[in-house]
Amino acid sequence: MKIKSPKAQAALEFLTTYGWAFLIILIMIGTLAYFGILKPSKVLPNRCTMGPEFQCLDYQVAYVGATTGTFKIKLKNNIGEPITVSSITLDSETATKYACTTPPPWPTGWKTGEIVDLTWSGCNSAASGMLSGEKGKVLFKIAYYTVSSGSNYAKEVNGEIFSTVI
Repeated sequence: MKIKSPKAQAALEFLTTYGWAFLIILIMIGTLAYFGILKPSKVLPNRCTMGPEFQCLDYQVAYVGATTGTFKIKLKNNIGEPITVSSITLDSETATKYACTTPPPWPTGWKTGEIVDLTWSGCNSAASGMLSGEKGKVLFKIAYYTVSSGSNYAKEVNGEIFSTVI
């Protein structure tokens, strides 16, 4: 078929050139995504976020084996009075919830400004999708009450750790 107007031919060549450029850009983006370069979790920093009641000083999520991982967190009491922790529950956003079989003893009479180091063992890191070298998110909830008020006035604080699993 012969195009009679030179303007139509110029428009067709213009659109064809941009079509090829667009196709090449899509292929490049697909390649980067396939190799994990565009994975946002790789570029996000490690972090520990929670309420002002506690200060997260350090943390570690470790993959030792399929059911022998560990979870460690170092917390400082910023509440202003001694507290007793009644429970700390771990969770994740994955289909199989992050859980550990051996929790640490909960702090009792935890004074203001005091730092406690808590370690869980027997964690199901692999089942919950947390493999060594990849980023993972552990959600936790601390249930506590002040020593002066007693267990009838329990409170909860939610937190999360987003970290590279070692």
